[in-house]
Amino acid sequence: MPITKQGWELQIIRKTEQRRPTDGKRRTVGTYQVFHDGVPQKGAGLSGTVAETRGPGANKPAGNNRRVEAGNYPIRTQDGEHYVTIGYKESESPSAVPKPGILLGKTGQRVGILLHPGQGFLASIGCINPCTSLPNAAELIDYVPSRKRVIAIIEDLKAFHGPAFPKKNGQPIPNSLIVIDGEPEFQP
Repeated sequence: MPITKQGWELQIIRKTEQRRPTDGKRRTVGTYQVFHDGVPQKGAGLSGTVAETRGPGANKPAGNNRRVEAGNYPIRTQDGEHYVTIGYKESESPSAVPKPGILLGKTGQRVGILLHPGQGFLASIGCINPCTSLPNAAELIDYVPSRKRVIAIIEDLKAFHGPAFPKKNGQPIPNSLIVIDGEPEFQP
């Protein structure tokens, strides 16, 4: 799915699925890049690797334990108990809550699909975890660098929108999309 080249966009290109041999768990691995009006951004944390749960992508039924479908998703400031866009804890401890996150909108019957820090093999079902590199299924997501990437994305959104960025959680972020491309299948 190509970017629209309008406004703020984070493009995810799914590349492959990995399966951990010790327990058979699967995750989808791809790359991400932030764009401003079609121009790729070069700042720290504005490109890298992402992990999601296994495929195929499905936006229904709710609770299907799959990644979301490829497509364009408007985003919102997250207002939850464990993740928020505004007012997350400054602590780098994986147990400190709330953690930084952004909510994907228009995900069909799926709810609570977030971009948020990952940890270990995969941090959640259906959500997107930015990280540095996942060359194989044995590589784990390190929480602190993943958290820094989520914060860099949030700060870039704030800088791009300036005063138009929402002042509280639970609000749409104008002219901003997460664009997801690809439906790789697991290759045993």
